[in-house]
Amino acid sequence: MTRRQKLVLALLLGSQFMVAVDFSILNVALPVVGKGLGFSLAHLQWIATSFALAAAGFTLLFGRVADLVGRKNVFIGGMVALGLSSALGGLATSPEVLLTARVLQGLATAAVTPAGLALLTTAFKEGPLRERALGLNGALMSAGFTAGAILGGLLTDLLSWRWAFFVNVPVAALVVALAPAVITDSRPERRPRLDVPGAVTVTGGLLLLVLGLTQAGETGWTTPTTLASLAAAAVLLTAFVGIERRAAAPLVPIRVLKRRSVVWGNAAGLIAFVTETSLVFLLTLYLQEVLGHSALATGLAFGVLGVGTVVGGMLGGRAVGRFGNRRAIVLGGAVQAVATLSLVALGTSGTWIWLLLAATFVGGAGNMLMIVGFMVTATSGLPDEEQGRATGLATMTQQVGIALGIPVMSAVVTARTGAATGPAAVLSGVSTAILVNSALVLVGALLAGYFLTGRDRGGAAEG
Repeated sequence: MTRRQKLVLALLLGSQFMVAVDFSILNVALPVVGKGLGFSLAHLQWIATSFALAAAGFTLLFGRVADLVGRKNVFIGGMVALGLSSALGGLATSPEVLLTARVLQGLATAAVTPAGLALLTTAFKEGPLRERALGLNGALMSAGFTAGAILGGLLTDLLSWRWAFFVNVPVAALVVALAPAVITDSRPERRPRLDVPGAVTVTGGLLLLVLGLTQAGETGWTTPTTLASLAAAAVLLTAFVGIERRAAAPLVPIRVLKRRSVVWGNAAGLIAFVTETSLVFLLTLYLQEVLGHSALATGLAFGVLGVGTVVGGMLGGRAVGRFGNRRAIVLGGAVQAVATLSLVALGTSGTWIWLLLAATFVGGAGNMLMIVGFMVTATSGLPDEEQGRATGLATMTQQVGIALGIPVMSAVVTARTGAATGPAAVLSGVSTAILVNSALVLVGALLAGYFLTGRDRGGAAEG
C-alpha cells in the first residue's frame, strides 16, 4: 500500500468501526435509558428499532446518491449528521427527542456505510490489496459490534448512558476534519437522473420489512400488524423490481441483480449476519437467565467473540486470495456451524462458560471469513461507477440480516419454551435455537458455494 492508501484505509476503517459500535452500544444500557427518560417497558425496544429502521430502509438509496453526487460528499455529510445526532441523543430529556436522535443516527449510518465502502473498494483495485482492506474492514466492523456492548456497559456503569452518545462526537469531528485532505473521489462525467419511483418503493419496502420483522419478534408472526407489514413490504419490493426493469437510470439495474456474484454473495452475507447477531442474543439469554451473569459481565464475555472476529478478518483476505471467494465462504460457514453446534452441550453449571468462550472465538473467526468472502464476492466484477450500488446492496444485506436474526431465533425459543419459565426452560429454548442456527449457516454456506460455481451472465468467473 502507498502512504495515501494507508491513510485512506485508517480513516475509513475508523469511521466504519464507529458506525458498528453505534449498532450495539445502547443495548446493554436500554433499561437504564428507559428509567432515565420515562420509556415504558413495552416501548423500550424502539430505541434500537428506530435506528434499525432508518439504517436499513435508506441504505440502498444513499448508496446510489453517493454514486451521483460524489461518495466523498455523502460520506463527510453523513459523518457530520452522525456527530450532531449523537450530541442530540446525549442531551435528550424526553423519549421523543431521543427517538428523533436515533432516527437521525440511522439515516447518517445509511449514508456513511455504503459511501465509505465504495470509497474503500475504489481506492484499492480488485486483487490482494482490496481483499486485505475488506478483511480488515469486516474485522473492525464485527469487533465494533462487540466493543459497543462492552463500551456501553462501562460508560453506563462508570459515567452515564449519555456518554454512549457523546463518545461519537469527537470521533466524527476528527474524521470530518481529516477526510477532505485524505480522501479522493470520482464523479460520473454525466450525472443521470435519480430513479425516484425505485427509491420510494425500495425504501418503503425495506422500512416495512424491518418493521414487520420487529413486530414479529415482539408480538408474534401471525398478528395482523406483522402480517400487514410483511405483505406490504412484499408488494413494494416486487413493484421495485418491475420499476427497475423499465427505468432509464435504475437505482439497481436488473443486470446487476442477475449476477450470481451479487445474488449469492449477498445471500451468504445475509445468512452470516442473521446467524451471528442472533447467536449473540441467544447467548445473552443463556448468560443472564441461566447462569445469572450481569449485563456488564455478559458484554465482557463477548469480548472473546470480538477477538475471534478480528482474527478471522485478518486471515479473511489471505484466505480469499489463496482459496477463492467461494471456498472461503464455504470454509467459514462450516467452521462457524461446527463451533455453534458445540454450544448445544451448554448446561446450567458455571463451568460451561469455557465452552462458550472457546466456541464463540472459533465461530467468530469462521463468521468473519464468511463475511469477507461475501464482501469481496458482492463487489467484484463491477466498474468503479457501480461500486456505490454494490456496496449499497451489501450494506442493506448486513442491516436487514441484523434486524432479521433476533426475531427469527426469538420465535424458535418461544415455540420451544411455551409458557414455561426458569433457567431450565430458557436453556431448552436456547439449545433448540442454537441447533437451528447451526443448520442455517451450514446450509446457507453450502448453497452459496454451489451456486457461485461457474460464470455470471456477464462472463465474470467466480472465485
